[in-house]
Amino acid sequence: MLTGGLGNTSFIGLPMIEAFYGKDGLAIGVLVDQLGTYLVLGTLGIMIASICSNGTAGARTVLRRIVTFPPLIALLLAVPLIDVAYPDWLKAALGRLGDTLAPLALVSVGLQLRLDALRTNGRALALGVGFKLLIGPALLVLLYSRVTGVSEVDMQVTLLESAMAPQIGAAIVANQYGLNPPLVTLMVGVGTVLALATVPAWWAILSLL
Repeated sequence: MLTGGLGNTSFIGLPMIEAFYGKDGLAIGVLVDQLGTYLVLGTLGIMIASICSNGTAGARTVLRRIVTFPPLIALLLAVPLIDVAYPDWLKAALGRLGDTLAPLALVSVGLQLRLDALRTNGRALALGVGFKLLIGPALLVLLYSRVTGVSEVDMQVTLLESAMAPQIGAAIVANQYGLNPPLVTLMVGVGTVLALATVPAWWAILSLL
């Protein structure tokens, strides 16, 4: 549910959005990432991981894990600080630190990737990646094309973000809670490679609608 339901809307999503829609599309991409994907991961995702890892988890335990989840804390702090002006040296330092996030996240997942796990997780992997990259986006495109249409750039960006590879943050959370780490790392590794082909295909499809 974590890696099959949440997409990599930042490390992969934002560069692809900029490539396909230019800088104008980044604003919607950031909203989808921060107030969509990561907000879901920091609340519902943590709740699901807590319950599935222990079989049962008390409401107080789940709530404590949610409110102490670092990305959620960072998001809640970032909202009131949007209009705060930072010194140039601090912005440069934060930018440098931020640039290391994607490589470190990819390496942390990649080091755990074991292709021999395909023997026991092949069917689950095919189902998870197939839903994340093909079935899920297709259902959303079908739904929104009938309800609101998908000709607007904002809608196309939102739908394209839903077609991104499995989220690295969700994989890290699943690994921390011991939720089938071999399958989780396969989902991210294989899904990321396949998304390099499926995401441009979805962009082409959305451009024709």
